[in-house]
Amino acid sequence: MAASRYAETTSVSSGQSRLDIETILTKHGASAFGYATQDGRAEIMFDMRGRRIRFAVPLPDRRDPAFVLTPAKRQRRTAAAAAEAYEQAIRQRWRALHLVIRAKIEAVEAGITTFDDEFMAHIQLPSGERFGDLAAVALDKAYAGDDLPALLPGGDR
Repeated sequence: MAASRYAETTSVSSGQSRLDIETILTKHGASAFGYATQDGRAEIMFDMRGRRIRFAVPLPDRRDPAFVLTPAKRQRRTAAAAAEAYEQAIRQRWRALHLVIRAKIEAVEAGITTFDDEFMAHIQLPSGERFGDLAAVALDKAYAGDDLPALLPGGDR
């Protein structure tokens, strides 16, 4: 695990973070919430402003040495200690997602950006794919072998 991560020592449960996310989104007009967990990831879905939004939260592997071994990686943790370390990582991820969604909503509400710009990568298309997954392929193609333009007009790359 990384040395310094947002909410790495949070005591806020995953369930409470999900409720906090839903509360923020509901306050700003979201509806039709859904949550799912499968194959090392969790997802939160909601409808807002005529869009279906889907965030995927990658979940750690319980067998990762970060959970099985002590921080110094010299000894095996007890089963209870390993389970607690794993649950702490889950709590951290949900709290980080709470921060991301809250920041996006605040930026939209402050007029800094638009809803579509903030949530575009997470918009679920009628095909079931997320827009960001399709856009990533297009970006890779667009940048493959091409020189980037200068950051400022009249300047060198």
